[in-house]
Amino acid sequence: MKETIRRILQSSELVKKIQFTLLMLLVYRIGGFIPVPGIDGDTALSYFRQATGGGQNLFQLIDIFSGGAFSQMTIFALGVVPYISASIIIQLLVALLPGLQREVRENPDQGRRKIGRWTRFGTLALAFIQSALYARYALQMNKSHPGIISPDILSVQAFGIPWLFYLVMVTTMTTGTCFLMWIGEQIGEKGIGNGMSLIIATGILSQLPGAIGLIIQQLNLDSPGPGQISIFTLLVLLALFVGVVVATIYIIQGQRKIPLQYARRVVGMREVQGAGSSYLPLKVNYAGVIPVIFASSLLMFPATLGQFIGSGNWIGRVASAISPGSTIYLILNVALILFFTYFWTATQFHPDQIASDMKKNGAFIPGVRQGRHTQEYLETTMHRITLIGACSLAALALFPTVISRIMNVPHSISYFFGGTALLILVGVVLDTMKQVESHLIMRRYEGFMRRPKFR
Repeated sequence: MKETIRRILQSSELVKKIQFTLLMLLVYRIGGFIPVPGIDGDTALSYFRQATGGGQNLFQLIDIFSGGAFSQMTIFALGVVPYISASIIIQLLVALLPGLQREVRENPDQGRRKIGRWTRFGTLALAFIQSALYARYALQMNKSHPGIISPDILSVQAFGIPWLFYLVMVTTMTTGTCFLMWIGEQIGEKGIGNGMSLIIATGILSQLPGAIGLIIQQLNLDSPGPGQISIFTLLVLLALFVGVVVATIYIIQGQRKIPLQYARRVVGMREVQGAGSSYLPLKVNYAGVIPVIFASSLLMFPATLGQFIGSGNWIGRVASAISPGSTIYLILNVALILFFTYFWTATQFHPDQIASDMKKNGAFIPGVRQGRHTQEYLETTMHRITLIGACSLAALALFPTVISRIMNVPHSISYFFGGTALLILVGVVLDTMKQVESHLIMRRYEGFMRRPKFR
């Protein structure tokens, strides 16, 4: 560990990237405490805690995803959820439209720029819609709990509609989401790690001190009476946490190694073995944490829409039926994780291209013919290991609910024992470590390639 830190500090370029990333994340955290003009953040937070009651519900899940910005009605209350939803829609369009998919394959750079442009426009539209719904929900909260919205901004009305409040709320939150999207892109270009994933992980980590404080509070160490959580339960939770973290790392890092052999070639007057890796690694969890993020975001949107509109119509009844913790929500969450795991793997893993490249380089799998047979073998193998990865992701997604019900602990504590939070945190840490390691290796090779200076 000390050697790695020393090598990082020796690379000035890597230090600048890390400093830039930390600075952008600090800006994100500061924005999470700036309320929308005309909103009393403390009153909104007290109402939110009273409404949720510490149970598992949609608003608590959104608040954890946004790093606590949702409950205080800050400028970053929507977080990056509109961006993730727009990315899901665009990826589905790429998979369903053959012309666009062909364009992305033939010209990857132009295709990525087009997809990025469409994603930005989609993020802007979804942020506008969600912020308008959030403004309507804020009005409903202010009626039952006056003081959340300033009376001055509500007094400006036209046809009975507080248009100034809607204008300020929608403009501020939409701008905040676009600014977060810009921060994520800047981290990806000038910093280290995936910008959007780091923003989500930072928001989740910001809730960890509150969960630790709640555990200490429920231990009831100040009084001789028993607390809601015993020491034995705490030790069991710690053991489960370590086990789940280890299992998550194995799932993310696990791979199936397909052995490869290379045809012999005649170079000059001698016969040599072709160079290259001796195996082809196929990741068990090829999609990473993307299926869990996509599934959570997709379930958030209709449920948020229903709860913002109200419970007096069919949309509200559907929203209450798919609220977090319900049986329908768990079933849909597992189904969406399985679907997005196979969907993302199918869009990113191309066995036909791999088989073609292997044939060009003279590589083959022992016992499998080159060409179409290799492609079919890779497809079958990938389908099998993807099933294992998808089921593992679904099991981790259900684990917090199981712990909360069996051990009778609040969901704000069990949320870190698997599910979206732990998968994102472990995945982001591993991905960032890989990028740091790749940068250090590249710097080492650059040092080898430099010509020595002699006197």
